[in-house]
Amino acid sequence: MIKHRLFWPLCVLAGLLLFNLIYSPDFFSIKMRDGHLYGSLIDILNFGSPLILVSIGMTLVIATSGIDLSVGSVVAITGAMACLSISRSADQNTLAAVLIAIVTALVLSALLGLWNGFLVAGIGIQPIIATLILMVAGRGIAQLITNGQIITVLSPKYQYIGAGSLFTLPFSIFIVAIMYAVASLLTRKTALGLFIESVGCKPTASRLAGIRAKTVMLAVYMFCGLCAGIAGLILSSNVSSADGNNAGLWYELDAILAVVIGGTSLSGGRFHLTGTLIGALIIQTLTTTIYMVGVPPEITLVVKAIVVLAVCLIQSDQFRGLLRRGGGSNKANYRANREVKPHV
Repeated sequence: MIKHRLFWPLCVLAGLLLFNLIYSPDFFSIKMRDGHLYGSLIDILNFGSPLILVSIGMTLVIATSGIDLSVGSVVAITGAMACLSISRSADQNTLAAVLIAIVTALVLSALLGLWNGFLVAGIGIQPIIATLILMVAGRGIAQLITNGQIITVLSPKYQYIGAGSLFTLPFSIFIVAIMYAVASLLTRKTALGLFIESVGCKPTASRLAGIRAKTVMLAVYMFCGLCAGIAGLILSSNVSSADGNNAGLWYELDAILAVVIGGTSLSGGRFHLTGTLIGALIIQTLTTTIYMVGVPPEITLVVKAIVVLAVCLIQSDQFRGLLRRGGGSNKANYRANREVKPHV
């Protein structure tokens, strides 16, 4: 059981939840109010939905031995485009206006992912450089869309995406469940998952074996962009506004951490969507814990970095082996010193 890849992430998640329970005894309490469920656990799932979506797309990109640093900018661009489209409609609450805004934003996010895939697979630019271009320029594009302002919309139908409820649970949870199910089915019930892992392990050998590595990489980057686009819709609809400067800020780093905590190697190859889901929940639970304890905002990122480092060290087989060897050698030296007899 200890050797299972999900053992340590689950232990860390359970430890964070236990700490919250000790600090706040009503942390696990869930109440029904106006037909909706409320509680800290519900908030973790609701507010962690955008990060989970971005992390799912990032998992497949990293499995191809790539990286996508532009997901945070895509989140900002998508939210800005959707809010701009709704604000320009005559009636912001019409279903047609909301659907047009959603489709426009998602198509744009997929095209941005396709752009990243073209730079990586088509031209051959290193993934970290190719996606860094859109990461930097994307914030500027979002600012151009919003004209440097925060666009506010008054559309209950659009707000339902991020703030609505279905069957007493936040609607965003169902969006995450659908996207997770789609990604799992496509990668575990079809040959696509094997193609992704083979491209990540040996791209040249995969190409010689008949796998269209470039097509696989294009599809993966497009899917990652689409996941970031859906996350942007959830974030912007939750607050009924679009902030091109701060929306999705540092999401790319949190997503990478979630993937690594979940057990997927940055060198590519085998990936674990369930582990990524747990990693994203760990990061969101940690964020909730930091805010609940009252850590000053200026050191929040430092505390978060220390905890994430500890989690990664706990998961490392080499680090645990080093600790065991260190402890064993100290005990052996102690016993050897006691057995030495003095010379006469």
